[in-house]
Amino acid sequence: MSIPLAARRPSPRHRAMRFLNTPKGNLLIIFAILGSLAIAGEDKGRVILLLAGSMSVAAGIDVAVAKLDRGRWVFPSGGLLTAVIVVFLISPYESWIVPIAATVFAVASKHLVRTRLANVFNPAALALVVAAVLFHSGEDWWGALAGLGWPGVLVLLITGGYIANRINKLPMVLSFLGAYVTLFTAASFADPGRASEIFRAPDVQMALFFTLFMLDDPPTSPVRYGDQVRFGLLVAVSGFVFFAVFGWLYFLPAALLVGNAFEALRKRSVLARRAPAGIAT
Repeated sequence: MSIPLAARRPSPRHRAMRFLNTPKGNLLIIFAILGSLAIAGEDKGRVILLLAGSMSVAAGIDVAVAKLDRGRWVFPSGGLLTAVIVVFLISPYESWIVPIAATVFAVASKHLVRTRLANVFNPAALALVVAAVLFHSGEDWWGALAGLGWPGVLVLLITGGYIANRINKLPMVLSFLGAYVTLFTAASFADPGRASEIFRAPDVQMALFFTLFMLDDPPTSPVRYGDQVRFGLLVAVSGFVFFAVFGWLYFLPAALLVGNAFEALRKRSVLARRAPAGIAT
């Protein structure tokens, strides 16, 4: 006797539990933990409204694009994660227009600036740079738990380390952090006051959040270990140059865009070499 199709479909509860066991589901849970800890030192009502507004806008864009492009409804996990990162990093005391506009730009860039396989740039990093240039917005990184001091660093290391290991990106994380610390340590001998601030709060938390939750974004970073190491080194060196030469407050997101661009070119080159002669890629 055959089982009716409806009976074979997983229940909503089963689908939800299955999603929460994925890396994206894990990350949503982790962001809920980080947000609940970080919000204690902020204007709770304002932060909640900014999160709700940005997440709603991001979800609406992702759902609409998926319906128009693929003809089906999807759960907008990518858009929700992008919105949370944007709000976590932009100062919550900016005009509400800034995080909303940055979120719209971030999610739209996923669908507009892409190759056949994936988006080119980390959406949150691109949005932060654009918001800084257009709105002169401040980067607060309040969601990185700077207000909790060293206990916050421990929380970031545990949660971020778990995610980096889950998505198999530890070589990238370690190569970036090793080069980042080495470069700024060397620079501190020439200019102790300026370079040494990188090793104090909130810059320590900023670097850890960036490394563990943005640098290792799977669609925009390499898979193979050798490529991961080179990617981490490139982003670290780019960030150091942007900080030392230009003094940009958004030096880390800008550096990540450099890495994303080189990774997109590398993937394109690999695909071109693998393509049969005479077939355009």
